[in-house]
Amino acid sequence: MLALRVQPAGPVEAQGFPMGTFETTAFIRIDPDGTVTLLAKNPETGQGVKTMLPMLIAEELDADWATVKIAQADADQSKYGFQLAGGSLSTPLNWQPLRQVGAAGRQMLLTAAAQTWKVPVAECSAARSRVTHGPSGRTATYGQLASAMATVPPPDLASVTLKDPKDFTIIGTTRAGVDNPAIVTGQPVFSIDFTRPGMLHAVFEKCPVFGGAVVSANLDEVRKLPGVRQVFVVKGGTNLEGLLPGVAILADSFWQAQSARRQLKVTWAEGSTADESSAGYAKVADQLGAAAPAMTMRTDGDVDGALKAAGGGVEAAYSYPFFGHAPLEPQNCVAEFANGRLELWAPTQTPSFALPMLAQTLGIEPSAITIHLMRTGGGFGRRLTNDFTVEAAWIAKEAGVPVKLLWTREDDMTHDFYRPAGYHYLKGAVDAAGTIVAWRDHFVSFGKNGQFANSANMGPDEFPARLVPNFALHASLMPTGVPTGALRAPGSNGIAFVVQSFIDELAHKAGKDPLDVRLGLLGATYLPAKAPAGLFPAFEPARMRGVLELVAGRSGWRARKTSSGRALGLAFHYSHMGYFAEVADVSVDAEKRVRVHKVWVAADIGSQVINPGAADNMVQGAVIDGLSQLMYETTIENGRAKETNFDAFTPLRMRQVPAEIEVHWLKTAGPPTGLGEPALPPIIPAVTNAIFAATGERVRSLPLSKHGYRWA
Repeated sequence: MLALRVQPAGPVEAQGFPMGTFETTAFIRIDPDGTVTLLAKNPETGQGVKTMLPMLIAEELDADWATVKIAQADADQSKYGFQLAGGSLSTPLNWQPLRQVGAAGRQMLLTAAAQTWKVPVAECSAARSRVTHGPSGRTATYGQLASAMATVPPPDLASVTLKDPKDFTIIGTTRAGVDNPAIVTGQPVFSIDFTRPGMLHAVFEKCPVFGGAVVSANLDEVRKLPGVRQVFVVKGGTNLEGLLPGVAILADSFWQAQSARRQLKVTWAEGSTADESSAGYAKVADQLGAAAPAMTMRTDGDVDGALKAAGGGVEAAYSYPFFGHAPLEPQNCVAEFANGRLELWAPTQTPSFALPMLAQTLGIEPSAITIHLMRTGGGFGRRLTNDFTVEAAWIAKEAGVPVKLLWTREDDMTHDFYRPAGYHYLKGAVDAAGTIVAWRDHFVSFGKNGQFANSANMGPDEFPARLVPNFALHASLMPTGVPTGALRAPGSNGIAFVVQSFIDELAHKAGKDPLDVRLGLLGATYLPAKAPAGLFPAFEPARMRGVLELVAGRSGWRARKTSSGRALGLAFHYSHMGYFAEVADVSVDAEKRVRVHKVWVAADIGSQVINPGAADNMVQGAVIDGLSQLMYETTIENGRAKETNFDAFTPLRMRQVPAEIEVHWLKTAGPPTGLGEPALPPIIPAVTNAIFAATGERVRSLPLSKHGYRWA
């Protein structure tokens, strides 16, 4: 058994991530029969980290990947460091630490072999789970060295030598997902499949208006229904991210629990959120947008003077709606509370954040809680919030038996943490040379007392800040009782639509090629050519120019032929440390039916693409996800979500997917960064810009369906 403690490299703690230590006892196990088992530390939500992170260890360990086994780690920050599926952070936070884990293990194996053979360590080498002594030709498998290795002191990590990338044999090669065989054969690998002996099935009815409380319910009638074992009111609290009021029903099967729920009659105290609606937000946003902004987030140069010199410039209002996550697997959790201890089997993206909330809600110490990380059938940011785990834990404690809580599709869509809507009131100007010389954005969003709601903010350095000489970003906030949260590429998934559409609009107003206007922006000389060091580097215009020129070349942008009803659209965006530029080939017929024929993607995520096949798949999935966001929305009416199932909240169908999504990688200096999110934002404006080029209609608000468009 290998036991190391590895401090992560880089300025991680200082940037808000309580990394802790890496104890490789939990990462590497070598059995006498030669089996090498590697632990995947982060939650697997379909982004491929259960395969990718062990690849980093295996590479430096010189393990034979064909015989490596991979297991999912439980939640334990003291052993594994910070565990998270979100923010495209798995790669940047673990790239060096996990390679150090593998390199330290390799060094211990070499030392064990050298001591066994009484030869210098320098004469030994490792490859494919075997150590070889060069001069004599003697070899030993890792299994044969396991016992001797256990007696070797862990090396000083400062002395651990990491491989030169030219010597990689695993990193940079395509490896199939470790769960793929089980998934395609229908094996129970997802959280929703998990069961415990003696458990009851639970459903939890909450107020359709966010945060509403229980006044009364027909509990006695429901208790008499077939299979029902317990029914009780959960008082809950007011924290939308925690345990809310509701009625729990426990039965012998989910079908019985859900059937009983249909007979449940609850009187609710809906509260003031019942007065809120999407239409009401839009009306208030227009009023705020026309008034003086409440906050100034950034000003550069003289925007008013530049706009006046340009004859007033171009003015436009853009907006995007609330949007739900709608993962294929709805929220679920198995909980067992006994003898003052809680054990959870949960598909959470943030186990490190779930732990303190569970402890506080149940009134127990975090040390009395065990969280087993389950494979998730999609998350997209929804499972960053742990409300469903708290519900399951509370119900299990009250019931006194193991409980499996399962949300219905309607629960999932009507009790989400939605991507907040956003409203942008813009003015801009372009000079005769096609240079954007003025940009003003009055951003109306959600929040109160000067504080943005969750995921409703926009940073002062958001592109094109620092690249336009006369720039201003203002903000005004309106309150909301609707729970908001991070959706895949949070912030960027709406902001990219606004920014890249308005750049396109300014380019066409000036009669310039949208590509040239963008390249002109990225050619500014007053930004550093090289970003400062750190985990979250600043935007580097040269890297974005690289992917923009690459995608323009691959798509034939310069030679494009625009016909009535069919055209190319272009957009780029920097988010989550990734540089992505995309071109969409789009046609629109006389009935406003839209078809995206092909998409070209150019990407820069640093010096390595760790698992290329999975990376291509991730980008293609992000493009499809972004296309889905074009046509539908979550509508708030009377303080509740109107869309309750996939009949009204319709993701892209297979027949509507582009015939080809072509992905190209541009490798640049620097450690690799994450991939789960940055490919999504550019596709939305790439399509809307193509629609303008094809039809002459500028789309300034989403979804497209509100403008009469539909998929072909």
